[in-house]
Amino acid sequence: MTSFIPYGKQEISEADIAAVIDVLKSDRITQGPAIERFEQAVADYCGVKYAVAVSSATAGLHIACLALELGANDLLWTSPNTFVASANAGRYCGASVDFVDTDPKTYNLSPEALEAKLMAAEKQGKLPSVVMPVHLTGQSAVMAAIAPLAEKYGFRVIEDASHAIGAQYQGKPVGCCEYSDMAVFSFHPVKIITTGEGGMVVTNQDELYQKLIRLRTHGITRDPNLMTESSHGGWYYQQLELGLNYRITDIQAALGASQMQRLEKFVDRRRSLAQRYNEQLQDLPLTLPDQHPETNSSWHLYVIRLQLDQIQKTHQQVFNELREAQIGVNLHYIPVHTQPYYQQFGFQWGDFPEAEQYYREAISIPLYYGLTEADQDRVIQKLREILK
Repeated sequence: MTSFIPYGKQEISEADIAAVIDVLKSDRITQGPAIERFEQAVADYCGVKYAVAVSSATAGLHIACLALELGANDLLWTSPNTFVASANAGRYCGASVDFVDTDPKTYNLSPEALEAKLMAAEKQGKLPSVVMPVHLTGQSAVMAAIAPLAEKYGFRVIEDASHAIGAQYQGKPVGCCEYSDMAVFSFHPVKIITTGEGGMVVTNQDELYQKLIRLRTHGITRDPNLMTESSHGGWYYQQLELGLNYRITDIQAALGASQMQRLEKFVDRRRSLAQRYNEQLQDLPLTLPDQHPETNSSWHLYVIRLQLDQIQKTHQQVFNELREAQIGVNLHYIPVHTQPYYQQFGFQWGDFPEAEQYYREAISIPLYYGLTEADQDRVIQKLREILK
């Protein structure tokens, strides 16, 4: 029987398992020292002051928006080509959400489209409070073009870096927050490293860090310097704001800290596999991933786009034939503005043509650390058969 090749898969070592077992045998399986070790490992890698581990990247995006006091009278703008969590984070805060069309080469939020939309919004008095660029597939958005617009138009920036731990922009790690207030990573099993479920918010701003650590734990503090009255005793805490229970466990954090030790190894392998795809697929009627010269992707995903005018099959036919061959392709993503939930706010097909054209042509093919060259060759050969 032909084995199934998923589009993404975690890589768990004996060292990872041992790290988790150590926590299970310890006195603390949640809110313990493994979380601090994991946070420090990510902060050190990114060259950022603070890291706050949370239960998911969605949780991280939510409390990042809350930390910036995004609310009912505010606007969040993000890319339509993302998972729904990016936009949903704004809605959780009661804010309105809008989208900025994508760049036809990188598939990330287009700085040119952003600037044009900002100019129009300024005239209408409807500027965003927060803009959330998404680093799709592991390639950073062009942050150096977005930051000056943030200064000019007065919005804050949260990087949705869910795909991008291990990536670089302008020679620095994604997550260093040089051009943003915060960045958020995901550690879902198909991502570069995993904690099972989990996420991380990173920032260089002390005020935001203090808010983030409260917001992930019900808005509670035990810091007497922040309390409104003197402590009643060693048991005492105060809830300063309405927070959430977005904590991660030490079990997950131990796995994450162990995985961080192999992050460079994971990313190097993904880059090698991506280069192999580039070489082997270049003669097919496909548009292969384009890399902006200032970026070095971590290659969470490898996305091909079908040149449908040169193929005698539909997008769906190609997708289905790959699935039937036990190749677990996927599509990242359905444009968020076309989802029924967002269409109730007036969005419709045709609003963001670049993102929609991408959706009509894109397929994510298998790419993960443990993908063998033999399995990769199977993917390549099947694509040749389907597209010939």
